Amino acid sequence: MLGALALALFSNASLALPQHNPVPGGVAVIDLGATGAMPPTVRWGEQSLAVVRDSGRWFALFGIPLDTLPGELEISVFSGSTATGKPIAIRPKNYPEQRLTIKDKRKVEPNPDDLARIEREKETTEAIKRRFSDNAPATDFMLPASGPLSSRFGLRRVFNGQPRNPHAGLDVAVGTGAPVKAPAAGVVVNTGDYFFNGNTVFIDHGQGLITAYMHLSRIDVRSGQPVKKGEILGAVGATGRVTGPHLHWAVILNNTPVDPELFLARP
Repeated sequence: MLGALALALFSNASLALPQHNPVPGGVAVIDLGATGAMPPTVRWGEQSLAVVRDSGRWFALFGIPLDTLPGELEISVFSGSTATGKPIAIRPKNYPEQRLTIKDKRKVEPNPDDLARIEREKETTEAIKRRFSDNAPATDFMLPASGPLSSRFGLRRVFNGQPRNPHAGLDVAVGTGAPVKAPAAGVVVNTGDYFFNGNTVFIDHGQGLITAYMHLSRIDVRSGQPVKKGEILGAVGATGRVTGPHLHWAVILNNTPVDPELFLARP
């Protein structure tokens, strides 16, 4: 159960809820009713979900995995000793295909040493994605770099003719050296140079909401550092597996990559 400090963090959070889009790779925003003394606890299976307060009501935020089939999922809402099942209807969504040519062939067909490094890095990033801290996240995100949006979330990617994982983030087309800023307050939980992602920063915003900034030319923050909305994290670059300089911005919710555009203000 959350204590008084955690409840205060819920009460003080300034929120603009993400867009409700219950599709694979989307976010379901689930109204849990009027706020009481303590927030309810919500889970999908064993996975805890974020619960935030907005306009006097509790809402659960559920990141839907990209490989989810259309149909109905059920989350569990716990209030005291009472558990209630809440169905979520998942709508279909088809993502387009994107074909890219990568000059560095090792980034498409890694050698044995590369594969060992990739496996070590995967263990690190999977642990980051599983984080779940008590702080209620602010979800009124700003775009972390100033530039046009290029490759959108969910694209089915083909590198040098070989199918690979879907695009699990949003690309901002901007040149090397452009500043990258925190879209909301949080704590830096990891920085490093990754085989595919290049120079990367991870921020924990609270309750399973994690963001990542990849392919940077420079990192200006350190692990454990609190950051405010708009604070500079580093600079855009072309490190890792890229076709040119840009920012790859990823948003993870309940250990699931989701479409970052759902967290941006509607035009």
